[in-house]
Amino acid sequence: MAGILSRIGTTLEMIKWEHSIFALPFALTAMLLAADGLPAWRTVAWIVVAMVAARSAAMAFNRWADADLDAENPRTRTRAIPGGLLSRQFVLGFTCVAVAVFLAAAAELNRLALELAPVALVVLLGYSYLKRVTQWSHLGLGLALGLAPAAAWIAVRGSLDPRILVLTAAVTLWAGGFDVLYACQDYEHDRATGLHSLPQVSGLAAAFWTARAMHLAMLGLLVWFGFLFGFGRAGWIGIGVVGLLLAYEHSIVSPGDLRRMNAAFFTMNGVIAMVFLGFVTADLWMRR
Repeated sequence: MAGILSRIGTTLEMIKWEHSIFALPFALTAMLLAADGLPAWRTVAWIVVAMVAARSAAMAFNRWADADLDAENPRTRTRAIPGGLLSRQFVLGFTCVAVAVFLAAAAELNRLALELAPVALVVLLGYSYLKRVTQWSHLGLGLALGLAPAAAWIAVRGSLDPRILVLTAAVTLWAGGFDVLYACQDYEHDRATGLHSLPQVSGLAAAFWTARAMHLAMLGLLVWFGFLFGFGRAGWIGIGVVGLLLAYEHSIVSPGDLRRMNAAFFTMNGVIAMVFLGFVTADLWMRR
């Protein structure tokens, strides 16, 4: 039992489960808008369970699928599987358990959530193979996170409002943009191994400009989203703060200096997601 718990702990560290915070705040934002406030705590709990389980399944499967590639990359060869801390069989088993938890959570929410859960899993797990075939795999990751607000809306309403798809598109471009930046770290490795990525195909400078364009488009979609849902002062301030944080994120990394990439990728994007949730929550509260 101690050995199993130790391996589970290593797995959670490997998949950085705490970074569920990237997409979860956008899911909670959609949940609050769908319910026009806070839904029943049971719904909140199952949405959180579904989100964490879905991301855990996606990340664990990604580490399983990429184990051989990680072993060849100097940046990733110390990860749990290539480093010998976990077996591929254990990680695949963990993935299956996370998938089962996700499906159980979807079943507890409503029928449409359960019916669409397999579609979500195709996106979440399929992303791991996109970099083998297309330079736009970054948008696959973006969509995997972007599904979160639409899924949360369905979890509350049992139906889909087209307006929430604007937030799905915004999150897709946001996550896709920061994945383009993150992939710049593997530029040399991807060129040597023939893996597809935007930096590998177009070069670092062009990749940075593409990420900037994606994040500007994300801000434009957030403005549209604000109009669609009638944001008040707090909501508009939130979008403005998100814009400032994105600008800061881009200011601390450059094609010639990737040393602060982890700060830009992990810290700032977690802050951006939480800031947006906080200001939208305040906006809803101020309307009452």
